[in-house]
Amino acid sequence: MERSTRVSGRFLLDTNIVIALFGGEAALQDDLGQAEEVFVPAIVLGELYFGARKSGRVEENLARIDEFALISPVLACDAGTAKEFGVVKNELRRRGRPIPDNDLWIAAIARQCQLTLVTRDTHFEEIDGLKVAVW
Repeated sequence: MERSTRVSGRFLLDTNIVIALFGGEAALQDDLGQAEEVFVPAIVLGELYFGARKSGRVEENLARIDEFALISPVLACDAGTAKEFGVVKNELRRRGRPIPDNDLWIAAIARQCQLTLVTRDTHFEEIDGLKVAVW
């Protein structure tokens, strides 16, 4: 894993970063404002929609995610992503360091598209060749 603190570049947002963004973290908003390009994996939207449906403010949260999805470039999985997923999952299996499958899909998209993953989850450090920014 390659860790970055640079703000310029092309980034993929993890779920915890989008939640922090929804929470209005000013420093995070500033960092994202300096980025060249920012993408959201479809998997992250799925996690957000799930979280909204089990929240106490379902309709409000669903509307916020719908709006976010409309203005954000969303990256879906394809055959290349599936291949990358298999490679990453097997690497982690061999080392006895599994991580949740949704996070594997997110990492696979980041590696496939050569994006820096913005996250606060430390288990992404287990993935070779993944550029990670912890904001």
